[in-house]
Amino acid sequence: MELIRKYFPNLTPDQLEKFGKLEDLYKDWNLKINVVSRKDIDELYIRHVLHSLGIARLQQFKDGSRIMDVGTGGGFPGIPLAILFPEVQFTLVDSIGKKIKVVNEVSEGLGLTNVRTFNQRVEEIQEQFDFIVSRAVAAMPTFVHWTKGKIAKENKHERRNGIIYLKGGDLEEELQAYRTAEVYELSDYFEESFFETKKLVYLPMKYKPL
Repeated sequence: MELIRKYFPNLTPDQLEKFGKLEDLYKDWNLKINVVSRKDIDELYIRHVLHSLGIARLQQFKDGSRIMDVGTGGGFPGIPLAILFPEVQFTLVDSIGKKIKVVNEVSEGLGLTNVRTFNQRVEEIQEQFDFIVSRAVAAMPTFVHWTKGKIAKENKHERRNGIIYLKGGDLEEELQAYRTAEVYELSDYFEESFFETKKLVYLPMKYKPL
């Protein structure tokens, strides 16, 4: 929890309370429905919460904007971002029902009013969003295919609408078709060793294949 205060010192008391509740909620639900590995649950704040909030170090979402988290799993990055941006509407999508059940229970336990969930494949979602976020659920070409047509054309932010993707490892091959993709090192934002190989990929909606 101190990690969150370290990098986000301007949180409100309500936000601090919600972030503080995350560990007990996830530990409780993880005993019933395993969505986070045992190793990760003991390091929830660095491996899941702060990792998710890396997106916020790149992009501050404006009030009233709409964000979709694809393949949210146990609610990452969507739930930490929803706490950080209470006036932003988050749609969390996962095709696995037990994961969405945990997300619903955690969201309800936190009293989040800006989160809704869908137990569906993302291809079935018939809406558009300002940004689509995710944590490494597929290679970028596959992810782009899944989310085609789901990014709104009208931009509310200085940064053009698009995909913001948390990923690790060597991305050169999977991004070679996307000239406008921008890659950011999470180690530039967070000093902990966990982030040394972690990256953020931003892909604007209008990109030109090679």
